[in-house]
Amino acid sequence: MVEARTFGQAAGMKGMNVKQDLSPGESFLYPYRVLDLSDEKGYMCGKILGGLGADVIKIEPPGGDRARNIGPFYQDIPDRERSLFWYAFNVNKRGITLNLEMPRGREILKRLANTADFIIESFPPGYLDDLGLGYATLRHINPKIIFTSISPFGQSGPRRDFKGSDLICWASSGYMGLCGETIRSPLQISLPQAYLHGGAEAALGAMVAFWARQITGKGQHVDVSIQESIAWECLNAFANWDLNSLILKREGAYRVFGPYRIRYVYPCKDGHVIFLLLGGHIGARGQRALCAWMNREGMADDFLNHFTWDTFDASSYDDVLARQLEPRFESFFLTKTKEELYAGARQMQYLLAPINTVRDILEDPQMKARDFWVKIDHPEWGTVLTYPGPPFKSSASSWKQYRRAPFVGEHNEEIYSEALKFSQDEIRSLRGAGII
Repeated sequence: MVEARTFGQAAGMKGMNVKQDLSPGESFLYPYRVLDLSDEKGYMCGKILGGLGADVIKIEPPGGDRARNIGPFYQDIPDRERSLFWYAFNVNKRGITLNLEMPRGREILKRLANTADFIIESFPPGYLDDLGLGYATLRHINPKIIFTSISPFGQSGPRRDFKGSDLICWASSGYMGLCGETIRSPLQISLPQAYLHGGAEAALGAMVAFWARQITGKGQHVDVSIQESIAWECLNAFANWDLNSLILKREGAYRVFGPYRIRYVYPCKDGHVIFLLLGGHIGARGQRALCAWMNREGMADDFLNHFTWDTFDASSYDDVLARQLEPRFESFFLTKTKEELYAGARQMQYLLAPINTVRDILEDPQMKARDFWVKIDHPEWGTVLTYPGPPFKSSASSWKQYRRAPFVGEHNEEIYSEALKFSQDEIRSLRGAGII
């Protein structure tokens, strides 16, 4: 029962203006349809499916999703139509408004579900069931529907009804306990991104279910716990116990290998680098060359000049020696930029790499050469914004990123009239009644 659908054969797609320059051969999921009912916990899932070519319809309550109030805002002007957070994670989607709390709104969603292939939702577990819109109901309307639920702790278990912010999800996963300095409290992971892990795993789960549907012809319910999604980031900690009977702890700029605590992160003139002291057959040549460079600039003392890198290895390395070596290299690195140190590493073959900032990534020549960054027109602002591009490249179909995120209800008439055949009078009536 393998599916083979061309444009126009997908349920409800006839006459839909998805994008004129997309065709079945150019995109993985064109013209399959996604109904995205999620809040910020699920935006990434819809973004990924949209990048794969699906027609993603973002459904918001009348007045707009509350995440539109999340900054930063374009030109620092707070406005629900200027949230750069919203634009970043809802690119490639069309947008409609629909009030699911009203009986007529629920009826409309059921009709839309009959035209869809995927549904993404991130409501509290049981909320859609109480409205008669859960998987148990919608699968009878559309047996092929792939219904993906994203929540902090999943649809079952003693914590299924607990709320979970980004910080709570990181803390509950175990990974936050590994981040930060040993003598200080655990740290949150940079900008909020727990939901992005959950959304990415949800997209993966939805695609696995979609593959199964190609074989069986039946959809299924995909249940994603954000806590469990992030717990996968702890795999190294789990394996460390199995291999070394060692419980990993947060070490800041250091890493622990058996009895040794080795520094990885060093400051330099314009940021930070990762540097690994390595001797023996592999590292001796590079370390000697680096020390010779330091000596030419008067920054290598007798200790470094007479150090025997050929015999330096894990068997001779301990915390006392490490604390003697590390400050000497740190002092030198502070006189050089990341690029100077990296150029030296490429030439001399010592183990060092720059730690990029966001600006570094934006200006990175490798990513520019691969056309990673994508320009999307924003005529409403009279400008073009730069977005991160595809996470992979394919020799046939490819990732598409062509449509800015929708305004509130921007595609109401387009979708309701073409997908559900509502007349203009019906659409005005629905709008007046607060249903859309």
